[in-house]
Amino acid sequence: MKHVVSVSIGSSKRNHKVTIELLGEEFIIERIGTDGDLGRAIDLVKELDGKIDAFGMGGIDLYIHSGGRRYTFRDAQRMAFGAKVTPIVDGSGLKNSLERWTVEYLHNDLGMTLEGKKVLMVAGVDRFGMAEAFVEAGCEMLFGDAIFALGWPLKLRTLQQLSWAARILLPLLTRLPFKLLYPTGEKQDEIKPKHSQYYAWADIIAGDWHFIRRYMPDQMKGKTIITNTLTKDNVQELKERGVAVLVTTTPDLNGRSFGTNVIEAALVALSGKKPEELQADDYLRLLNEINFKPRVESWVPSAADDNK
Repeated sequence: MKHVVSVSIGSSKRNHKVTIELLGEEFIIERIGTDGDLGRAIDLVKELDGKIDAFGMGGIDLYIHSGGRRYTFRDAQRMAFGAKVTPIVDGSGLKNSLERWTVEYLHNDLGMTLEGKKVLMVAGVDRFGMAEAFVEAGCEMLFGDAIFALGWPLKLRTLQQLSWAARILLPLLTRLPFKLLYPTGEKQDEIKPKHSQYYAWADIIAGDWHFIRRYMPDQMKGKTIITNTLTKDNVQELKERGVAVLVTTTPDLNGRSFGTNVIEAALVALSGKKPEELQADDYLRLLNEINFKPRVESWVPSAADDNK
């Protein structure tokens, strides 16, 4: 039996644990939140190091890939250094393959029309593969990185603008406490409607769930949401707001869509290799072997039919 743990600086109210079988191997997969306490997260990594098969880092990014460059968050690096024996990943290695493939799957396998759709990506730099896939599909883009992370009304419309902003801002932002840039701890339990004009503009709202949820309006009728890490309560929140289609890039596991960090950690444990030995094609091969598919739910038939 293999054991994978996502140590998250997010809310402990979102903790979850499942036992599943992957390619004949039994896995215990769990998520442990530390309510925004980075020190506690570091201690937990040190405590479990060498006792489990792989770590995921939840609620925080270690690396951001943008425009062919890689940026490292200082707080996340402190957390990663706690693992001396057990491999630790943040999901970034999987995002460039899985999330790009998810967009292609929606278009090619499910027949969802993407060309000409207005897409709000609440943050593009942490999902550059998905961002590229939307652009390649002919979508009209709005990257909300500056809006949602910094509160600046800077509308980034192209991948070039996104890369430009990343080159200028990320060397500084990656040195700041992560909680200044992203909802952690109890902030993940709050909804403070804001930026409603950007939600209203979009046909598709994609990207990090906690950014989407923290500012989402009371009404999102007919919208398509593409994200992950949702609980049953989160799904109900979207239904109540009139969302038409929900896509999670990771599947439902006993009522919870885990983050890419968890799935990447499980694939690393399954492969028996070090994270640095795995490439995008290796992840896609493993995902194909376990018959991994995104979760897609349609709640308003007429709105869902429009996307076919």
